[in-house]
Amino acid sequence: MMGKTHALSGALAWLAAVPVLGQEKLLGEYAVSLSPEQVAAGAVVCAGAAILPDIDHHNGRIANTYGPITHHMCKWIGKVSGGHRHATHSILFAVGIGWAMDTLATHYVYAWWACLFMIVGLGLRGVGLDFEGREPQSALADCALALIAVWLMHKIDMSFVGFAVTLGCLAHVAGDCLTPRGCPVFWPLPWRIEVPVVPRTNGKVEHWVVGPVLMLGIAILAIRSVLGDVATRWLTKG
Repeated sequence: MMGKTHALSGALAWLAAVPVLGQEKLLGEYAVSLSPEQVAAGAVVCAGAAILPDIDHHNGRIANTYGPITHHMCKWIGKVSGGHRHATHSILFAVGIGWAMDTLATHYVYAWWACLFMIVGLGLRGVGLDFEGREPQSALADCALALIAVWLMHKIDMSFVGFAVTLGCLAHVAGDCLTPRGCPVFWPLPWRIEVPVVPRTNGKVEHWVVGPVLMLGIAILAIRSVLGDVATRWLTKG
């Protein structure tokens, strides 16, 4: 699927998961009660993380996000992971990268900010923020907006980030499993899962069915989150 579709699926997955993440009976000590700012930040992180599995594709759109830096990074990761749609398109990668980002956000905040800068930048390029044929200008725009996002989020408690990154990656894997090539979900086991209800990437089904359904879902869940917060404040007022 296209980057925009993946990003939308990440945002939707996050908004759908927010009520579950606060359930102590289900998650125990790992449950997190999120403020409106954290919900919004989580949606951004999860949408960006939903692009991350494609860092194994050196010819992909996101490989040009920050010029030679991301191009060589994607090329190296692709070689190490076995090529496009291999190791990075798995549950193991999603959980591993989520755990890594949570560790950085908790104990190594400056390293986390650098990773957040990368995640947001990749997400912006994935959804189509570029100027066709003008890579330097595109890279500078991605860089500027990613820096602004990091600045806006640098004081927010990011204790939820492991959930957001893992959910984003899993949303990506689920989406690609709906295409004919599928994904090795249980890598390093070789089995690929595919339920090809989306016959072609960037085709009519993705454009006119998947995309609109995701946007409608995001709108509904966003309204639910806003109304839920307003109702909570009203009920606890005074």
